[in-house]
Amino acid sequence: MNFCQNNSDEMMVEIENVCKKFEDKTILEDITLYLKRGEFVSILGPSGCGKSTLFNIITGFLKEDSGSVFVKGDIGYMQQKDLLLPWKTVLSNVVLPLDIKGNDKKQSRRDAKKYIDMFGLGGYENKYPYELSGGMKQRASFLRTFFSSEEIMLLDEPFGALDSITRGKMQNWILKMREKLHRSILFVTHDIEEAIVLSDRIYVLSSKPGRVKKEIIVNFSRGNKENRLFSQELLSMKADILKLL
Repeated sequence: MNFCQNNSDEMMVEIENVCKKFEDKTILEDITLYLKRGEFVSILGPSGCGKSTLFNIITGFLKEDSGSVFVKGDIGYMQQKDLLLPWKTVLSNVVLPLDIKGNDKKQSRRDAKKYIDMFGLGGYENKYPYELSGGMKQRASFLRTFFSSEEIMLLDEPFGALDSITRGKMQNWILKMREKLHRSILFVTHDIEEAIVLSDRIYVLSSKPGRVKKEIIVNFSRGNKENRLFSQELLSMKADILKLL
């Protein structure tokens, strides 16, 4: 894997012909995809198609068997479980990446407090995870991921464990936040509507082994969930994706 810190190139992640096996079982086969600066790209597929394995390859937790992976900039990785440390307050949890980097602790906490209200956590910075709702835990986890990277965020089904009402609110929230945070986002989901509502582009993966079946460009009503959700374009695109899965 190659990591590049030069900020002039528009391409943030490039994956070419990546394959991965565990023992004699092929998990990913000939995966090619990319993420440009400022994009929101979803990887959509059924459970077990290797989406999380792909993220682990992008982060360097796993090594691809063949193919190439190019990553430009730091990566923040948010998994489905919030993974907040139960003995730390919200504020202490979200600044953890800054503490690990060795930043001045007082300055890190001052910086974090600037974002607490923006992330809907105002008044909860001194609370513990058990005192938060599911949606608030995910927001705290998202803020921690934000502080992990100034470039790329990998979000692995971050709303998968939430009820449908909270999930909808979080989708609205992330659409508003993406315009403010200036991050390039790869988002894993198995929810077709969620992928269409949130994304600039979608990669549809097949199941076992995971292959890219199609790249779909979502070029209508960008950033407006309601317009997308109730549009004829969404229904048509959803029908096309269902045929692929």
